[in-house]
Amino acid sequence: MKVLTIKEPWATLIIEGYKKYEFRSWKTNYRGKILIHAGLSKDNINLFKDYNLVYSKGEIIGEAEITDCILVDEKFNKELYKIDNLVYKNNHIGLYAWKLDNVIKYNKKIPIKGKLGLWNYECDNKNN
Repeated sequence: MKVLTIKEPWATLIIEGYKKYEFRSWKTNYRGKILIHAGLSKDNINLFKDYNLVYSKGEIIGEAEITDCILVDEKFNKELYKIDNLVYKNNHIGLYAWKLDNVIKYNKKIPIKGKLGLWNYECDNKNN
């Protein structure tokens, strides 16, 4: 199964339903299920202190489905800001927005070291 490592708080924001797009400098043609891996790095945690989230570190925390990959222009960037001006506060123009749907939070997290890019993990699907 494909896995995407994402820094916190962004991984948890995806799993908890606050963030529907993940941004990358590269386009993907892949569509389908991916595992969401919370990386070892954290940034901007204090921005979301009122969300009362529990963050992970070095664990697969759930799954989602990549359903689209959109090059962010000025118009789409403004739309994102209107959706949630805290989650999408940064300028994403020129990046690719990977649309994530059908998000599932795992009850049992899977500890594993992450990797760059979309990487593969052999799993038994008994973790959620």
